[in-house]
Amino acid sequence: MKVIDKIALVLIIIGAINWGLIGLFKFNLVELIFGDMTVLARIIYTLVGISGLWGIKREKMLKISKKWLNHFFCLKIKEI
Repeated sequence: MKVIDKIALVLIIIGAINWGLIGLFKFNLVELIFGDMTVLARIIYTLVGISGLWGIKREKMLKISKKWLNHFFCLKIKEI
């Protein structure tokens, strides 16, 4: 796993926890730490969003790679 993948995963987890807290308790952790829509809070939200898109891209590329390897080399690759 590359460093950018690890950073993206951490940001995705932070975003998921924050959304869970908002949904369950109406408690926004990012807002509490960085303020209500301050520049820093908006940067955090943007990075979390970009990380989510990176995660989608990464998973899609893994599936395409597995299909290609299975097709051309008759390999049986397990799902991650």
